[in-house]
Amino acid sequence: MKRFFYLCFTLFLAVMLIGLLPVHGESEIYDNVLRLHVIANSDSADDQSLKLTVRDEILNEVSALVSECKTFEEVEDVLSKKENLDRLQRVAEETIAREGYDYKVSISLGREKYPRKNYESLCFPSGNYTSLRVEIGSAVGKNWWCVLFPRLCLEVAAESNEESFIEAGFTPEQYKIVTESDQPRYEVKFKILEIIEETFG
Repeated sequence: MKRFFYLCFTLFLAVMLIGLLPVHGESEIYDNVLRLHVIANSDSADDQSLKLTVRDEILNEVSALVSECKTFEEVEDVLSKKENLDRLQRVAEETIAREGYDYKVSISLGREKYPRKNYESLCFPSGNYTSLRVEIGSAVGKNWWCVLFPRLCLEVAAESNEESFIEAGFTPEQYKIVTESDQPRYEVKFKILEIIEETFG
């Protein structure tokens, strides 16, 4: 009788855990998000202010470049083109010069490690994301980051509803993970996603 009870209890736990584990495709959250990372020359007030000015100009330029893009792949393709990276580089250099500085700036697109981050009602797990990285001068100051795609940097996060995420390539389950991460079930899934990314990413 005890053996039967333990068997039933084990099966019950297995079913519960299966419900918490990410289903196929949930780990692709990392592959449907493109981040922006701007690093200041230093932590001085002037350099931090410059960082935000450069950020704003970069966002305006990126918005124009990707205005017709509907998917992550389209955004990545546009931003990976050398002529567009050069265009962003020129915008950053002109902004820095206009503000009275002679810092060099480096802009690149690649994979980068990000911590877990909340955006109002949204939260993205820590892990490796495709990232547009902007390094100003010595790039040893505090950084600033956001989500370029889906367009959380370019639009008010509160306006980003499930439909816009589905159009961006998210599944309904992936959308629930980033919007309901404070609920126990999704909190566990979030942690499992992060472990998977750290192990295999």
